[in-house]
Amino acid sequence: MNPFSKEENMNKTPSQAAEQGKQRHIIRNRVSFLEQKIPGYASVLGIVGLLLLWEVICRLELVPPLFLPAPTSIISAGWDMLISGELHENVLASLYRIAIGYAIGSVLGIIVGLLLGFSRWMDAILTPIVYSIYPIPKIALLPLIILWLGIGETPKFTMIALGVFFPVVINTFSGVKNVDPIWIKAAVTFGSSHLNVIRKVILPGSLPMIFAGLKLAAGTSLLLLVSSEMIAAQQGLGSMILHYGNLMITTKLMVGVLLLSLLGLLFNRGLQWLERRLLPWK
Repeated sequence: MNPFSKEENMNKTPSQAAEQGKQRHIIRNRVSFLEQKIPGYASVLGIVGLLLLWEVICRLELVPPLFLPAPTSIISAGWDMLISGELHENVLASLYRIAIGYAIGSVLGIIVGLLLGFSRWMDAILTPIVYSIYPIPKIALLPLIILWLGIGETPKFTMIALGVFFPVVINTFSGVKNVDPIWIKAAVTFGSSHLNVIRKVILPGSLPMIFAGLKLAAGTSLLLLVSSEMIAAQQGLGSMILHYGNLMITTKLMVGVLLLSLLGLLFNRGLQWLERRLLPWK
């Protein structure tokens, strides 16, 4: 502690001390939003408010029920589908496809992204290919993938894996490039092998960007899941939505839409939980 600060404080008049205290109070008030604690129930307030507004609009018949069924009607239809076993079969089929496709795409994306960021040769050869294929809408490739792989589960896994791979590889590559070179040089100086540098320096340093890519890919995977199930599937949420859309049974159609929304929310929350466990300092 600076000994002169005590002497300066002792020499201040009461008015000067009061003015300084007022300035500190103003500064604390300006940054108080950074330290504001949000209760746990706040995360569900927006969803509950939206559902209540939706129910009120439907009760007042501002929108025909055929176009927008009420949440209570959707829940009732969903319960009937759950009792009959129809919902169970479709949800399990979709979860199986998205789990396999997401796992393949994310693992390959992380590996390739690490290699692109670590190796100049890999960066020079593969990065132009990645950035040239990434903008292509993956759903446009589905007819070609079906032609190559046939009708079955493999094309669906491939579609989801492709949609996940590119956001993950690009974010992983960016994360590796943002790692401080001093850390890498220090690890090499102390005798670490290339594998240890990747495992203990580059991978932990790029984890925030990797999780950003995984979260981005979660939404893309759901989109491609539904698209592939609508074209080439007998079971799954996408197939169920298309079936009831053709029959104009919008309550059961909306059951599938809300389940997809719930899956997306759970996906995001699961990745956030994993990120907090692996990155406690963030």
